[in-house]
Amino acid sequence: MKRRVHSLFGCFLVDERGQIIPWMGFLSVLIIGVAGLSIDLGHAYVCYRQLQASTDAAALAGAVELGNGTATQGSVTTQVGLYASTTGGANFDTNLPSPTVSVTFSCVSDSNMVQASCQDSNTGYNVIHVTQTATIPTFFIRVLSAIGINPAKSLKLTSTASATMASGQNDQVNVAMVVDATASMNTNDTDASCGQTRIYCALQGVRTMLGLLAPCSASTSKSTATCVPYDQVSLFTFPTIQANTTTYDTDCSGTAPTILPYTTPVKGATWSAPTGTAGTYQLTTYTSNWTSSNQVGGALSSSSSLVNGVGGPTGSCSGIDSVGGDGTYYAGAIYAAQSSLVAAKAAAPGSRNIMIILSDGDASASSGKMQSPPGTNVGHNGNTYPSLDDQCHQAITAAQYATANGTTVYSIAYGASSSGCSTDTGGLSISPCQAMAQMSSGYVSPSNAPDFYSDATASQNKGQCTSASNPNLSLTGIFGNISAQLTRPRLIPNNVT
Repeated sequence: MKRRVHSLFGCFLVDERGQIIPWMGFLSVLIIGVAGLSIDLGHAYVCYRQLQASTDAAALAGAVELGNGTATQGSVTTQVGLYASTTGGANFDTNLPSPTVSVTFSCVSDSNMVQASCQDSNTGYNVIHVTQTATIPTFFIRVLSAIGINPAKSLKLTSTASATMASGQNDQVNVAMVVDATASMNTNDTDASCGQTRIYCALQGVRTMLGLLAPCSASTSKSTATCVPYDQVSLFTFPTIQANTTTYDTDCSGTAPTILPYTTPVKGATWSAPTGTAGTYQLTTYTSNWTSSNQVGGALSSSSSLVNGVGGPTGSCSGIDSVGGDGTYYAGAIYAAQSSLVAAKAAAPGSRNIMIILSDGDASASSGKMQSPPGTNVGHNGNTYPSLDDQCHQAITAAQYATANGTTVYSIAYGASSSGCSTDTGGLSISPCQAMAQMSSGYVSPSNAPDFYSDATASQNKGQCTSASNPNLSLTGIFGNISAQLTRPRLIPNNVT
């Protein structure tokens, strides 16, 4: 207890022990304490902002890992730790001693802020929540103890951040979708997830992808606005089609287009879409009109040739017709698609080029089914494009050329077997499965090919290849996973669960 004492010499405070505290000394302690409170709270605010920034970074790192084909809750948590404020984390700071980190997951299906399906992640979740807690010491307000006040010796700081693996905030992309339309695609896919012909199932996957891309810029993503194209998609197929009959694949008429011998476009040539009776691999130009609402996930539009080319809004159209007789040779289609992507990027500076190749991977077109220039049959030129020899390796070289020129190539082995590629012999002997894997941009080894996918799983035991990097995905899951990689993970409100 303190009491005030007056004397000729001024005003004093006397504590409970009878000790005299000079009034000016009391004021000095009080002033220092109040000033210290401001300093300590200011320091706490700076520390909190540091903690929140690192929590945001850790959540985004976790969201990126969610989109990895082999992601597990453990691998996501590991990525979070790499960017957290803990010791060894990229955002470690001595101002935040011994913080703790907790990670939780959510499957969100009822928020327009979360575009990815939970099935697009191997974890089964599409949102991650990260919480960091740190206790920091106080310094200056401790002087208040000199006047009997017990100030806090530490402050507990807590920050939380939530992120989704994919959002409506897309990277702007130009997508060349190259779909195998040879006779083998007419066979049935016995997977329970589809159960129809392979071409039907493949086109169903493409429709899934369209539902996840952003057709129009953010300012025009409403049905009342005139769409300013953002993501753009062009549909390619092989074998070669007579240019003036491509509409038969996009008008839902069911009429088959005219098939021509494989053409061999010049590698790196300036893009000029074939017309008239010339052979082409391109069914549609680059377009963003697949939905009338202009929005991500909007209902597919039956007035879009692209939508009709992939089976119509609900799969009711025949879409691309699988015509046999010319075998398989897809190096020419890859070079054509790459040239078109260069032109698309030039028209949309700042966009990214993406090529998705879906095929069983077995190339073995016969003499007379490949021409360059038109009317001149291709001969046996070894592994030099164009050639009847080493046709799978020519496709690998074409895809690697696209990668070297800035295009990200995703390959989808659909029904690819462990034997085939009969024209690739000797030291270049290779299987269709290996060819598809090596066509993908990120290929390092069979066990490290992040851009390679296969519809087959080990449990299906089909004698087909599987993807070690992206296992256990259906075709729709594959396209969803690829689409998620074309969007930037983003922070979302913590109450989206």
